[in-house]
Amino acid sequence: MAGMLRFGMSGLPPEGVDDAVFLDELVSRGHSAYELGFTKDFPWKEKRCVAFGKAAAERGIDVSLHAPYFAILTGADDEKAKLPISALEHSMKLGRALGARIICAHIGVHGDREPAATMDLVRRRLDYLSPKIAHLGVALGFETSGNDNNFGSIGDIALLAEEFPFVYPLIDWAHVHATTRGALTSVEAFDQVLGFVIDSFPEWKTDPLQCQFSDNEFGDHGEIRHVRYGTGTLRIEPLVEAAWNRGIDMVVISESRDRESHDEIYAEAVAASVRVRGSAEGRPVGLHMAGAPRQVNILKEADRWRVLRTRRPLSVSNVDKEMFPGEFTKGDMIQYYASVAPLLLPHLAERPISMSRYPDGIAGPSFYEKRAPGHQPDWMDTGSVSSESMGGDIDFLLASKRESLMWFANMGCIELHPFHSRWTSPDTPDWAVFDLDPAGEVTWQQVVDTTRLLETLLGQLGLVGYPKLSGSRGIHIYVPLSGGHTQERVRNFVYAVGMLMAAANPADITMEWDKPKRGDRVFIDAFRNATGQTIASVYSIRPRPGAPISIPILWDELDDLKNGDITLANVWDRLAVHGDLFAGVLSGDQDLTAAEEALQIP
Repeated sequence: MAGMLRFGMSGLPPEGVDDAVFLDELVSRGHSAYELGFTKDFPWKEKRCVAFGKAAAERGIDVSLHAPYFAILTGADDEKAKLPISALEHSMKLGRALGARIICAHIGVHGDREPAATMDLVRRRLDYLSPKIAHLGVALGFETSGNDNNFGSIGDIALLAEEFPFVYPLIDWAHVHATTRGALTSVEAFDQVLGFVIDSFPEWKTDPLQCQFSDNEFGDHGEIRHVRYGTGTLRIEPLVEAAWNRGIDMVVISESRDRESHDEIYAEAVAASVRVRGSAEGRPVGLHMAGAPRQVNILKEADRWRVLRTRRPLSVSNVDKEMFPGEFTKGDMIQYYASVAPLLLPHLAERPISMSRYPDGIAGPSFYEKRAPGHQPDWMDTGSVSSESMGGDIDFLLASKRESLMWFANMGCIELHPFHSRWTSPDTPDWAVFDLDPAGEVTWQQVVDTTRLLETLLGQLGLVGYPKLSGSRGIHIYVPLSGGHTQERVRNFVYAVGMLMAAANPADITMEWDKPKRGDRVFIDAFRNATGQTIASVYSIRPRPGAPISIPILWDELDDLKNGDITLANVWDRLAVHGDLFAGVLSGDQDLTAAEEALQIP
């Protein structure tokens, strides 16, 4: 079922059983996911989590974590609420140590509050938590409620997810079955819920969709208890079929109380998966991307290829054309962008995209295309931005869907260039970017030393930056910002910092705009921070031999990694270990006022 449904169970390895033995036994049973049930307390320390997560990753097992039941956000007394909130924070940090994509948590109860008051309280708690967990790169998966007193309908979670980037849905199908009084008995019923989920959440928050599943007994007010699979009315077969029809991949965790139920749910899911797949499996779109998650298959239709199992119709062409001669094809690019979509899409959300097109690969000519060409699919989103240079308002393409990324790749867009701002507020960037651009015969050590100086200076200014290898010659450092900073204000800040750095080390750093005058120094391009200016996105492929990736790095890795070290050939190994190191860029919680005063910017 790989690529469609990853199945596992919730619990803890038995005492005295080696982790490797336990995980190997899971694999032998066909499981590819496991939820650590820290539901009562924290039985493991961070070191144990790191070891278990590494062993699970080596076996291709997707690991998640269930936070303690007491780690809720609806405690009425602020003082007493500190312990459960701290427990939720600790759960997220252990999830990071595990390498988990998501942790499962219950939001809490209404008590004697009205629903609107509960929502306001939860928002307040999340505002407090956000600076502590937003940068971890782990999703906070809020589990759907199972009875009338619990807070957390799919609609409630969607409202929170819209406001807090780290909040994701976690669908407990037994809970949905209970709160709908047993409605989930057909493909159509599951399809209705899945359709609501698709419409309510950004695609990257449901790709894959994290789920829990068990049979249950329920009454007039919701769930009463879990029961042996087959004795209730909830079945997994119609869910598998509905998800297949919708093009949804899922991680399904069995929360049954007995091993026999786990095995019966899995067996039924496998049988349903085989049945709905049918015989038209097609071929992989990328023939050199065997290690990529979520394999994309295509089926030949006339002179094009239809992409199978997408949420929206998509066809591609010339998939075996060499974009990187002797290395990677257009199909490999399509597969990469499809696989990296859950990490990449949040960083492109609502940002106009300048298409950097290489129709014949890196050996041929290239050009930029800003205006939406008009022949894009009907489901492709656009945003209108005023442009004096282009004579008024123009429609830019947006990358909001997994299929959008595949379409860009099919158009020969090796790299993606998003705005620093949203199309709805083009003069208000979400970050300041320092583009450290080597000039002349600059050595990599000069680039590293310049980056270290910037790290120190940002720290002295009370700011946090996130570095990434450009994938070409330099390094990009992003400084996430809160709302309200204009492009001019950000540009002046980057320019002032750059001038200070150039004064501190004039032999290696320059702000000289005239290229012949830069010499063998690192140029800090402050004017990258302007309305309509773009830079190669995080996780973008770059059009250079070897297909290097513009990859986030840790500050501690500056002396160990350089451009070209992370490519299409090995990127999945790194992402499996680190996840999204750029998650903190999305938090947008820094203000430049104090730094401007320190730099004496008028």
